Amino acid sequence: MGPATFEKAVSPNLSRPWLERAFGLRQHGTSVRTEAFAGATSFMAAAYLVVVIPGILASGGIDLAAVTTATIVSFAFGTLAMAFYANLPFVVGPGIGGAAIVATTLVITEGVPWQIGMAIAFWSGILFLVLTLLGMRGVVAQVIPVPIKLGLGAALGAFIALLGFRNAGMVVANARVNALTLGDFSAHGALVALIGLAVAFALHQRRVPGGILLGIVVATLAGIPLGVTKIPIHLFGFPHGIGPVAFKLNFLGALKPPFLPYLFAFFAAEFFSTMGTTLAVGGKAGLLDAEGNMPGINGPFVVDSCAASVGPLFGVPAMTALIESATGVEDGGRTGLTSVFTAFFFLMALLFAPLILMIPKEATAPALILVGFSMFANLRKIDLSSLTEGFPAVLMIMVTLFSNNFGTGIAAGILGYVAVQILANRARHVSPGLYLLTIPVAYFFWTVATKH
Repeated sequence: MGPATFEKAVSPNLSRPWLERAFGLRQHGTSVRTEAFAGATSFMAAAYLVVVIPGILASGGIDLAAVTTATIVSFAFGTLAMAFYANLPFVVGPGIGGAAIVATTLVITEGVPWQIGMAIAFWSGILFLVLTLLGMRGVVAQVIPVPIKLGLGAALGAFIALLGFRNAGMVVANARVNALTLGDFSAHGALVALIGLAVAFALHQRRVPGGILLGIVVATLAGIPLGVTKIPIHLFGFPHGIGPVAFKLNFLGALKPPFLPYLFAFFAAEFFSTMGTTLAVGGKAGLLDAEGNMPGINGPFVVDSCAASVGPLFGVPAMTALIESATGVEDGGRTGLTSVFTAFFFLMALLFAPLILMIPKEATAPALILVGFSMFANLRKIDLSSLTEGFPAVLMIMVTLFSNNFGTGIAAGILGYVAVQILANRARHVSPGLYLLTIPVAYFFWTVATKH
């Protein structure tokens, strides 16, 4: 037997034990082939974020080419960390909400440099990591009242959806009446967004993997004859460097008291998104016990908190496990090997940077609109007929839209909750920790509400 024949004969026997040791494929009732297909499905479902996240951040003055590379790399390495540390089929990457808080709320609305915004996201990740390592997640979860926790997603969803409508040109700021009004739906940019929205919605409803991504592609192509999409000189090429966005954070500037609510905004969005995603996707994968808990849940929390801390260093805020992971699980993914394949596809996307950069903001608007609307789902769990339960959650959503500021919306929701409990003679239902949190939140809200 020659060397080549010998290597061919023994290599499967050498690779199989390693895969079993690393991922436990047999134990989880899966195979390499199944995990590969599931990884491809997860990539297709989450790939639209490679376009959407850089586009949002670029609106805040961050270099588009550099942050596109940073976003793709962060997806790959965050997902690999989840694969090898937690052995879970989860995609880890930046969420739309975190990018919107940095670019829209902090930079555009508040005039805060993006370097400070990224540093706030960094300190939020550090706080998340410390609480995870100390096992204090339960304490934090108990301090925040249920209506606020359930309403956070809807407030952020409204914020994201409005951003999508504005990027599409379907909603515009009217200086004459000092309000938002409908835009020109016959404009080429709006038409491109409507085409993409129709395609993405139809495919999403039919559970087509990557439906949102395909909607972006169709909208981009439709934008070529309409003059909205500009075709690059080269369609393929090596990725741009991340020098313009990496390690530019203003760590000390982010620790000023006025930024405390934004630190909480990042932390709350990260904390509850991670918990919800982990349990939801884990349930689909059959990883929960009889009580609905997930054994070893500390693993994904450690990965998420580390990713949330490291991501901003490279210009990518609010890294977290993404709900798009559920598509891969539905396709049979059960272990970290799914995440390995997903990460591989993200790394391959680096070669298509010119194609990614040609996609206009109007083509990504449908993704923002659909994702934003999907985040309203938890509102049905709130008793909206009760003022003590429904008023704080709805107030948080409305103030977020009025102020174009997610941090201000959270502050209003917390203050509204405490106020209605006291007025309803239910002060004892407010935890001491929440009363303590109310002090800096009230100071922040007062400065925002009186600065004009």
